[in-house]
Amino acid sequence: MKRIFAVLYKTFLKPILFLFDPEIDHNLFTAFGEILGTSKITRSIVRGIYGYRGKDISKTVDGIRYKTPILLSAGFDYNARLPTILPELGFGGEEIGSVTLRPCEGNKKPRLGRALKSKSLIVYKGLRNDGADAIIKRLQQKKESIKKEFIIGVSIARTNDACAVTDQEGITDYVGTYQKFVAADIGDYFTINISCPNAFGGETFAEPNRLDALLSQIAAIRNSKPIYVKLPINPPWEEIRALLDVCAKYKVQGVVIGNLNKNYDDLDVRQEAPKEYRGGLSGKPCRQLSTELIKSTREYMGKDFTILGVGGILSVEDALEKLDAGADLLMLITGMIIEGPHLVSDIADAVAARQNLEEKV
Repeated sequence: MKRIFAVLYKTFLKPILFLFDPEIDHNLFTAFGEILGTSKITRSIVRGIYGYRGKDISKTVDGIRYKTPILLSAGFDYNARLPTILPELGFGGEEIGSVTLRPCEGNKKPRLGRALKSKSLIVYKGLRNDGADAIIKRLQQKKESIKKEFIIGVSIARTNDACAVTDQEGITDYVGTYQKFVAADIGDYFTINISCPNAFGGETFAEPNRLDALLSQIAAIRNSKPIYVKLPINPPWEEIRALLDVCAKYKVQGVVIGNLNKNYDDLDVRQEAPKEYRGGLSGKPCRQLSTELIKSTREYMGKDFTILGVGGILSVEDALEKLDAGADLLMLITGMIIEGPHLVSDIADAVAARQNLEEKV
C-alpha cells in the first residue's frame, strides 16, 4: 500500500502541487494534516498507509524515549498544528517553531522557493509564527489528542522585529519565550535557535561571547528538561568549536546540526538561486556540510553529548550516513516534501534492518 501511494505522490500529486507557490502548498499540507489529525478514523487510515509497523526501534536520549529516532525538524510545523497526525507517518516526535515571544509575520513574500534540480528549497520565512502565547494555547487545546509517546520539542528564536535587535533585548526575548513554555509545562525539550539566517539583525548570537551571555541567562532559570542549541553549518570548524565550548560550559545536553546553507554556490544548478540573497538553502546543499560537522562534533565532544542530525536527508542512505557520522536522532523536512511522506517509515525500516544485522553479529 505504501509503495502505491509513493508512486502516486511522485507521478501525480507532486507535479500538480509544484505548479503552485510553495507557501500555498505548505499551507494546504498543514491545513489538511490538521484535519486528518482530528479523527481516529482518518488517523488510522494514514497509519495504515504510511505508519511504521516493524520491530521496536525506540531510543532513549537524555531521558526521553522516542518511539522512532526520526523527528520533523523545526520550520515546517511552526504553529504547532500537526502533532496529532505526525505519529501516524512514523515520526517519533517533532520540533515545533521556531517560536518567538511576539507574533511574527515573517519576511516579505516570496518566503519560499524551489530549486528542484538541486533538490533544495529556498527558505526565507523570517521566523513566521503566531507567537508563544498562541502556540502554547493551541498545544494545551490539543493535549488530550496527542499521543503520550509522541515527543514535542520547542525551538525558540528571537522575534524577527526591531524590538529585539540589541543583545539585551534579544536575550530578554529568548528568555521570555522559554519562561512561558516552562510555566505552562509545554515541551519535552527546548532548542535555542541561534542560527536563523533570515532574521532582522542577522545571526547575532552565533558568536561565542553573545552565546555565553544568552546561555548564562537561560541556565539561571532552566528546568530539568533537555536544552539544545541549533548551530549554523557555514562557519569554519574553529568558530563552531568555540560555540561548542560555550555549550559545554553551560552544560546544555547537545546541539542540532544544523541550520540552512547560506552559500548559493553549493546548489547543483547555480542558476536556480535568486539573483540576490533571499533565504537559506535546505535539502541536498546541506547534506555534506551537516554530516561533516556532525562527525567533527562527535569526535570533539565525545559520546555523552547529544547530536540531532538534520540537513539533506533525502533518502534512506542519507539518514544512515547521519547516524554513522554520530547523530543520535534524525530530523527532516525537505526529503518528505521532495520524495514523499513514505520516506519517514522507509528510514524507520532501514534502522530496524540495521539493528537486526547488528544483533546477529
